[in-house]
Amino acid sequence: MAIICGIDEAGRGPVVGPLVIAAVTIDADDEKKLKQLGVKDSKDLTPRQREDMFEKIKEIVKAHKIEILLPSDVDAALDTEGTNLNWLEADTSIDLINALKPDKALLDCPSNNINAYNDYVKEKLKVNCEVISEHKADEKYPVVSAASILAKVTRDREIFKIQQFVDGELGSGYPADPITKKFLEENYMKYPEIFRRTWASYKNVVKAKDQKKLGEF
Repeated sequence: MAIICGIDEAGRGPVVGPLVIAAVTIDADDEKKLKQLGVKDSKDLTPRQREDMFEKIKEIVKAHKIEILLPSDVDAALDTEGTNLNWLEADTSIDLINALKPDKALLDCPSNNINAYNDYVKEKLKVNCEVISEHKADEKYPVVSAASILAKVTRDREIFKIQQFVDGELGSGYPADPITKKFLEENYMKYPEIFRRTWASYKNVVKAKDQKKLGEF
């Protein structure tokens, strides 16, 4: 029986917190169980619905694996010549596929160049696996939807941990969020480990603060 793997991420855009990439595998004949559970793209579910599905998904799937990439991991990839956020996601997906050893892997592709992304993943695999990368795969395939839910719930839990650790309201973690923007401006030096320092929003705050200090002399 063919084993299908779905891979998706949560947290590409935020300036705060980790990027989480999750993979689940399932026997092809059991995919209907995910449909019956009502899995869909995590963005189309409420936080409560996602939490309710989290453990149920882990019970249904054959195996799962979740990678939590810290802000420092994201920054390291973006500061390294020849790589970017897409390749970081691809490399992590490769590690997940190699670990879970499915017959087929369905990836929610972050790149505009689907063929190049798909070829990159296939060329680096150490296992024999068919790879299919598509845009909006989390809306098309229940196994990818399941991975997206695991990733989103895991990231939300990590953000909750950060909120308990810091002083002040964190917000969503996205640069456009006024609460997050205010938190960043007030705390970028106090909690440097929770921010992605390669993000333009972070750099702009640092630059503005430095200019203000120079203006004081």
